[in-house]
Amino acid sequence: MRLVFAGTPEVAVPALEALIASRHEVVGVVTRPDAPAGRGRKLRPSPVAECALDAGIEVLRPAKPREPEFLARLTEIAPDCCPVVAYGALLPKVALDIPARGWVNLHFSLLPAWRGAAPVQHAVMAGDDVTGACTFLIEEGLDSGPVYGCVTDDVRPGDTSGDLLERLSRSGARLLAATMDGIEDGSLIAVPQAPDGVSLAPKITVGDAEVVWTTPAMRVDRVVRGCTPAPGAWTTFRGERVKLAPVRLRAGDNELAPGEIAVERKVVRVGTGSHAVELTDVQPQGKRMMAAVDWARGVRPEPGEHFGGDQ
Repeated sequence: MRLVFAGTPEVAVPALEALIASRHEVVGVVTRPDAPAGRGRKLRPSPVAECALDAGIEVLRPAKPREPEFLARLTEIAPDCCPVVAYGALLPKVALDIPARGWVNLHFSLLPAWRGAAPVQHAVMAGDDVTGACTFLIEEGLDSGPVYGCVTDDVRPGDTSGDLLERLSRSGARLLAATMDGIEDGSLIAVPQAPDGVSLAPKITVGDAEVVWTTPAMRVDRVVRGCTPAPGAWTTFRGERVKLAPVRLRAGDNELAPGEIAVERKVVRVGTGSHAVELTDVQPQGKRMMAAVDWARGVRPEPGEHFGGDQ
């Protein structure tokens, strides 16, 4: 089939690479416009655009996918199908109607669970044991279209959302290529999603990533891992924001009040609503990530001093 791939971030690159290597012909790529990046904030193409340009594939960068110029060019290209991975913009019906076999999305959850922009983060934060990826035919509803196929993956105890998404991006890439094969030869038929079991996964905001120390240690652990690497879990100390790397659970260690900091020779512990957790690395405002013990050595928390003074 003639394919036009739509995607933007690094997590979409494995799928594009898999389709380029497949029996199908990738005749175009749709991605978000170039955006400021790095310390100099210079405009840079998206990771998907860079991959496509390296492969000599035409790149379309509409500000909005309802622009007449974009729709006209997509019609001229005449793709049979448009596979999508984390494109980052809503597709209007006029665009959905252009490819003969529709737009097929690779979504990183086991639908109908975790429909929305941040399925992996929500799966980690909710403590799911198993998640996965699905391919489905895009409709106008939010991730509600019929499903072609799924792969599963265990959520491991130490997984961050970044760890899990990296694995799913690769297994999902293979699934997407196989889905294109099945659509072409007629061996795959999309099956409607079950009406029950629907959960939503809206984008994780910076506010969502604040650690609430009055919650149990397991919840603190899940929130930090779910928000790693982005947007980054954080708390406050002496009025300034401090980012947190994944913590270590310490069963039975419950003598500290929520948010209370205890510094020992090689360990920094913080109280929660159940028992203390051990900090690994922290990033003070305006500084690099560093070992928690090095941070504590510099700021010298007073006995009884707390993170998150407003909680």
